[in-house]
Amino acid sequence: MYEQLFRRVLFPAYESGLRRRRTLAHLAAYERDQWLAPEQLRALQWQRLQRLLQHCGQNVPYYRRRWRELGVTAADIRSLDDYARLPVLTKPEIRAHVEEFKADGWHGRLLYKATGGSTGEPLRFGYTRESNDRRTAVMWRGYGWAGARMGRRTLFLWGGAVGEPHPLKQFKERLYHAAFGRRMLNSFHMADANLGQYADAIDAYRPEVIVGYVGPLVRLAQWLLDTGRRVARPVSVLGAAEALHGFQRELIERAFGCPAYNTYGCREVMLIASECEHRHGLHVNADHLAVELHGAQTGAGEVLLTDLSNYGMPLLRYANGDMATAGVDACPCGRGLPLLSRVDGRVLDAIRTPEGHLLPGEFFPHMLKDVPGLKRFQLVQRQLDRLELSLVCGEAFDEASLAYIRREVAKVVGEHVGLDCRIVDDIPLTPSGKLRVTVSALAAPVA
Repeated sequence: MYEQLFRRVLFPAYESGLRRRRTLAHLAAYERDQWLAPEQLRALQWQRLQRLLQHCGQNVPYYRRRWRELGVTAADIRSLDDYARLPVLTKPEIRAHVEEFKADGWHGRLLYKATGGSTGEPLRFGYTRESNDRRTAVMWRGYGWAGARMGRRTLFLWGGAVGEPHPLKQFKERLYHAAFGRRMLNSFHMADANLGQYADAIDAYRPEVIVGYVGPLVRLAQWLLDTGRRVARPVSVLGAAEALHGFQRELIERAFGCPAYNTYGCREVMLIASECEHRHGLHVNADHLAVELHGAQTGAGEVLLTDLSNYGMPLLRYANGDMATAGVDACPCGRGLPLLSRVDGRVLDAIRTPEGHLLPGEFFPHMLKDVPGLKRFQLVQRQLDRLELSLVCGEAFDEASLAYIRREVAKVVGEHVGLDCRIVDDIPLTPSGKLRVTVSALAAPVA
């Protein structure tokens, strides 16, 4: 009852009436566009990209200068193949020329977000109100595929505010979340000693949907299985903020008794791709973004992003530091949006071997998923010829388990790479509340 009231009355009054946003109009268009044939969606994407390119050539100082140096104009870019020949845009390049990326006439009118990433170097980027409205619309569409519709009773296991927000701000946020039918739990406070409190909160709220960072969701799911605790069963669980590996999905589904869905996004553009009800891969929001997989001829490629509606601070072919693998088969749902078969994790966290091979971090979750008694793990590479594997183990883990791990790792990294296995009590989350299952602490290779 409340879901329908919220979707038909409260949210339109707030979003369109009070805030003067076009989110609902964009959502209606995106809901129609998703059913276009793949070739129609490609044509729509190219049309939007062409307009953005013309704008960049005329109004964005960075592209005017850079394209002049390259001897290129917007008119020379006649296809996506031409577009793919433009330079990849990196975070250091943006930091070095940040003011040049702001379009003429947009200074002082932009919204801003910042991302720190694992490097600890914050990147502040601007975007327009239209881009923000479209990002919100795409988020509602993608989350809706997994049952997380607006107004539905949803519990978020999410990162909390840093510091001590003003009491008035906290009060406003509580009202805002209550209106949306949301309950927020701060995953940053999660520890082995208080996991029962999180389970109690789920039982008290009885959410239809749970949305959370993958790391905390997995940690809570493991605790539920280990203790035999049952919680109020939701309709679906959505993993966000980091890659959802197969063994993690299975763990979450056993613990919560419902399907778990994978989503993929980043702060720079919000939702990039998400699974529909068939979970046949992640549908890329190609009517909103241009997403490329750079160097993906043999598997995983580096993710490059272009927000097709951000005319205020356009970032063309922006490398966000992730790797993903394209889907091959069409999804049974009939949506024309292209697919990712999986998100492979961060480029920086791929493992390198002395022979020059690059091993996506996805290998280790895949290999370790069937090891008896293994609860959590983290693999860190600090030297090219040595790996450190931290293991949180249960009673079923034994010498045979350890021998299996050493044997399988040696098969892919070679006999000359040492493996230090360490049994630990816990593996801490990152400051942003994530569990990084593979971490490369090597210096980036020289191009």
